[in-house]
Amino acid sequence: MATDAVLSDTVAKPDHIPESLVFDFDMYRDPALVANPHERIMDIHRNAPPIFWTPRNNGHWVLFGHQANFEAARDVETFSNEIYPREQMDAIFGELEKELGRIPMAVPINLDPPDHTKYRQPLQRVFSPKVIEGLRESIRELARKLISQFVDKGECELMNALSEPLPVQVFLKMLGLPLERLAEYRKLTREHLDAIGSSNPMDSLTSMQDVAAAMRPTILARKDNPQDDIISMLWEVEIDGQPITLEDQENYGVLLFIAGLDTVMQGIGHGVRHLAMDQALQAKLRVAPELIKDATEELLRRYTFTIPPRRVDRDIVFQGVEMKKDERAVMFLPGADLDGAEYEHPEQYKLDRSKPHIAFNAGPHRCLGSHLARVELQVVYEELLAAIPQFKLDATKPPTFHCGNVIGVETLNLVWEV
Repeated sequence: MATDAVLSDTVAKPDHIPESLVFDFDMYRDPALVANPHERIMDIHRNAPPIFWTPRNNGHWVLFGHQANFEAARDVETFSNEIYPREQMDAIFGELEKELGRIPMAVPINLDPPDHTKYRQPLQRVFSPKVIEGLRESIRELARKLISQFVDKGECELMNALSEPLPVQVFLKMLGLPLERLAEYRKLTREHLDAIGSSNPMDSLTSMQDVAAAMRPTILARKDNPQDDIISMLWEVEIDGQPITLEDQENYGVLLFIAGLDTVMQGIGHGVRHLAMDQALQAKLRVAPELIKDATEELLRRYTFTIPPRRVDRDIVFQGVEMKKDERAVMFLPGADLDGAEYEHPEQYKLDRSKPHIAFNAGPHRCLGSHLARVELQVVYEELLAAIPQFKLDATKPPTFHCGNVIGVETLNLVWEV
């Protein structure tokens, strides 16, 4: 997470990259991106090609257009989720672990098929549409409880009051982690988000160790005393015919912790911010709540916020662009969903827009928790609109943002009449 406007140093352009494909952009510290992320993305569309190379952050490719992202998402042989080749990664972690102890990996998101497939499969059942739909009313009950704590105040800072605690508590219940440790897990969430944007890569590694350590007592307890939760279910899994290990459980735990908390939190923040700015839409959804499902999809498109990293795994000419093995790339999904070549007037929010978005990515790495995210977002919008009168942004406390691999809302202050 980064709000510092000091740009990273630039590096020299590789010889095979033409000047026409170079665009100076720091996805972690760009001042305009931090100030108003999606407006800056529209500006980049006007001034940069759909695939460009930036000299910032050690130099990397940015897949900005919709077609580039859609095709790259399916081409896992070229665009690898393994940020370093497997042998190199094993060697790096082997050396680091001599000093730090075991470092968990966010499995299966950091793997390529076929390993990705065999580690993802055990999670498919618990995140299926049918299972997630069964959680809707318990999520609604939680949303109502959280909203009741500030509805009579006429104001709130939504990220702290609702956007963060709701997915954290849903996550704790699904995994079987103790609710009495809620404050600790929320602290770990914030520390991990800070570590992702840190200039020191060790911060992210030690953050994952902290997450695994916090979950370890519950993981071990569920092995001999299973309950109705994901951790207990995973103890019954076999990988390649072998029983799952404690290391596997910690890898899964880190993945779910990272992916399950921050993404939904930011979806709520961006969506409610738009509702606060679009008084006509807010009023329309109040009298026609059946439209909230479609409204949620257009909010996801208009304010897509995840930027998955990739490594180019072979020399290739991709959509006319020459890329070399082991160069880095990011799939700038917020750019894909604001691409005028794919969506008419992409900067406009259109409730009846029919074209699907790519907010949850595509291909083998399409977001496993997309069904859960949709339910949580829909319920939050429904309950906020049902409980709170017409709300707007607090003009004295404008929203703040952070950027990086997740474009997030840092603070969102709302006001309404009581």
